[in-house]
Parts: sequence; C-alpha cells; structure tokens
Amino acid sequence: MKTEMLYRPSYTLTRVLLEPGETINVEGGSMVSMGKNIGIETKARGGIFSALKRSVLGGESFFINTYKSSQSEGEITLAPPLPGDMCVQELKNETLLVQSGSFVAASEGIDIDTKWTGAKTFFASEGLIMLKLSGSGILILSSFGAIHEIKLDAGQTYTIDTGHLVAFTEGIGFDVRRVGGI
Repeated sequence: MKTEMLYRPSYTLTRVLLEPGETINVEGGSMVSMGKNIGIETKARGGIFSALKRSVLGGESFFINTYKSSQSEGEITLAPPLPGDMCVQELKNETLLVQSGSFVAASEGIDIDTKWTGAKTFFASEGLIMLKLSGSGILILSSFGAIHEIKLDAGQTYTIDTGHLVAFTEGIGFDVRRVGGI
C-alpha cells in the first residue's frame, strides 16, 4: 500500500494505491473516488456488538467499508468529513488512542476498538471514549485544521486542548484540567 497526501493542509485528500488483492478499511463517507478495479464490501466489522460499541461509544460509523483491489493495482481517494488535514501513521505492533471523529482508514492488521478514558475526561468537550487502534499496518487520521506532530521525551509534559487532540500512543499518560481558572 502506498499513500500520497494532496492539497495540504486545509482540504487534504489522501490517494491510496492498493496492490492486487490488498484491502483497506474506510470510515463511512470518507471515500471520494476509486478506480474501476476496486471492489467494496460494507459490514459491521467485528460483529454486531463491536460495531454497536464503536458507533455508540466511539462516535464512528456502525458499518466499515472494506475496499479491495482486484487483479491489478487499484486507486482510491479519501477525505475527512470536515475541512482539515490528514496524516498517515504506521503502527508496528503498537496501540494508538484516537479522538472520536479523527479515524479515516486502516489497513488490514489494525484492530479497531473503543477505550474508556475514565471519569477524568467527563468535562472535556470531546467525550469519555476514544478509539483504540492496535496492531501493525497503515492508519489514516484527520483533524479539523492542521496536524502538528509532537514527540515527547520521557517525563516531558505538554498541554493540548482536547478539541485539537488527534491521537497519542497508549503509553502516554494524560490528565484533563481547567485552563485559565475557568
């Protein structure tokens, strides 16, 4: 699978080239266009219970669309539901916690689940549940606005408004607090 980001950062479109027989799982409403040799299957991935949990708790679509290239290389283009940026992350046997609404697509090998982030996020505008994406493969995420990746050193702290957080690795601790005395 090859990816290319186009028209960054405001109205990003991701062009995905699939090898013959390769698949990608895409959030409903994110496919913009596809070549004639791409097939589509829509299903409640992981079964009804997992799909319901992901939909109700994680804010994502009940159904996941799986696109598959047939006998030759195929192309599909993807866009987020709101104007903004997109990024490609490669997971290597790791877990990423993703803000609801930021998931666009994942290659095979990525398990999509939800994670309760605890009562500490009750007053955050973005909610109590995040998507938990685990495994190995390619992940495509989006944001409302530009994406700025920050790498933290051990013990380093950094403050990010919950409305602008896209994703972070599972090993990073976080705390939700009031800013500015409000």
